[in-house]
Parts: sequence; C-alpha cells; structure tokens
Amino acid sequence: MRSPVCTTGRLLEAAQYVGHVTRPRRSCLSVPGSSERMLVKAKTLPADEIVIDLEDGVAPAHKDEAREATVAAVSEGGFQARSIAVRINGTDTPWFEDDVNELARRAGDALGTLIVPKVEAAAALAPVERLLERSEPAGGRESPVGLQALIETAAGLVHVNEIAAASSRLEALIVGYADLAASLGRPPGARHDPDRWAFTLDAVLVAARAAGLQAIDGPHLQIDDIDGLSAAAARARELGYDGKWALHPTQIEPLNEAFSPTEEELSRAEAIVEALERAEGGAGAGVALLDGEMLDEASRKLALAVLARAPDPR
Repeated sequence: MRSPVCTTGRLLEAAQYVGHVTRPRRSCLSVPGSSERMLVKAKTLPADEIVIDLEDGVAPAHKDEAREATVAAVSEGGFQARSIAVRINGTDTPWFEDDVNELARRAGDALGTLIVPKVEAAAALAPVERLLERSEPAGGRESPVGLQALIETAAGLVHVNEIAAASSRLEALIVGYADLAASLGRPPGARHDPDRWAFTLDAVLVAARAAGLQAIDGPHLQIDDIDGLSAAAARARELGYDGKWALHPTQIEPLNEAFSPTEEELSRAEAIVEALERAEGGAGAGVALLDGEMLDEASRKLALAVLARAPDPR
C-alpha cells in the first residue's frame, strides 16, 4: 500500500491518496464537539475511530465554540483511537468554510478525515477539496486530509456510485439512517426491520467496493439494546461492511468484536500476502497458488483489508 506523503509548505497532491491507508473502522464513536467532558472521555476509549460531531450534535449557537474545542482536542492528541474524524457542517451552511479551514490549518496530523454530511452528488465534495487544497499547506501536514461521505438522503442514494468515485481523498461511505429515513418518508424506528434497508445497504456497499472504499454501517439508536446492536453488527458484517457507528461507549466493544476477523481468517490473510510476495520475488509473477487456490492482486487487497481489521496491527 502506498502512504500519502507531502512536503510542508507546498500543495498536497490528493492523487497520491489513491490506494492509500486503510484505517480500521470497526467501531466509530460519535461525540459532540461542544462537550469538553465527552471530548476528554473520548481520548480514553478503545474505539477504532473517534468521530467528533460539529453538525447535528451541536446547536447553532455553539458551532464556533465547538469548532475551537475540537481543534484544541485533536491538535493536543492523546487519543487511544487509531484515527480521528470530524463531521463538519454541510457545504450549504455558514459554518462550513471555517470548519474546513480551521481544522486543516490547526488540527495537525492527528486529524485523519473530514466527514461530509448529506452528500447528494459527486460535485458536493468539490468545495471541500478546494478548501483543503488552499488550507493544508499552512497546517504543515505530512499527509492529506481524507474524506468520508455520509449517504443520508434519497438523492445521495440515487447518486451513490458517482459519489464513491468523486474524490481520490475519499476513504469510506457511511449509511445515515435517521436522515435517510426522513428523506424516504419512513417512520422513526424503521431501522429495526432489516429488510426495509436491504436495498440501501447493498447499494452503498457495492458503490464503496467498486471504488475501493470502506463501507460503514450507521448507528444502532437504542443505546441500551446491546443484543440488538450485536445482531445488527453481525448482519452488517455478513453483508461485507467494515464497521459501524457507535453512539455510546458501551457499544464499542460489541462492535470491535463483531467486525474483528477470527484468528483463522488472519492467518489465512497473512499466508495469502506472503504467497504473492514470494511469487513476485521469484518468477516475477503476479499470481500464486495457495492450497489449490489461485491468488492474484484482488486476493491481496482482500487479505490486506482483513489484516487492517485485526485488533492489533499486523
């Protein structure tokens, strides 16, 4: 895998981001940027990714304050999570530009990605990219800021394939159930019937995989329903999803467990990568045979994705 590299003070090449880092996202805990107490607590939690919310989780009167608190928390570091993401305000809001500019310039390399809400078309990511291209050099970052796209409207679902291919910074597509249910005219609580969301989950997954992205399931809203959470996570994992959002710390461990590969799966993935490396180093072939199974570059990508979900990096 290629690692994105840039030189401080010059324009970052977002194209370097293609085929880049696969950040584990078995559990993605959302915390409001307006709560200093929750930001401090989030640093101690074992979620793969902490998602600091500047959008729905913050009242309009507190947007600027939440942004400042988020920049301070991320730049200070000290998170146990493997990656930090920030859900910014939408591109049609008065807070959008300040969100992107301040985070890119001041949050430092601890900021992994920006999550763009309510993405309805491929063109919706362009304003974010333009701001990042202008702001990143001033931040002295060693790697470009990645993006994640929330699919949470009917229009976004219709255009999900184009959205997935819209930016070389894009790392993941996320299903946003609450807003999507409202957009589709579904009553609250419709998430409990998995069949109602079968088309949505498949459409987002296929679009993500076709573009080489991760697919992340939305949150289970009933915080006290751990059995329901585990069942929903198991369904998402069986479909092929890489992880799921969490709304409470008690949801983290069940998600980490649900989306972690077994020891057998990890051993098999390591064997696949090693077999292909031996083949390339020997005859220079791009294919290999392992236990009677023909392996190629697609096999390697799947194996690396499995290894990236390991509880401990391999």
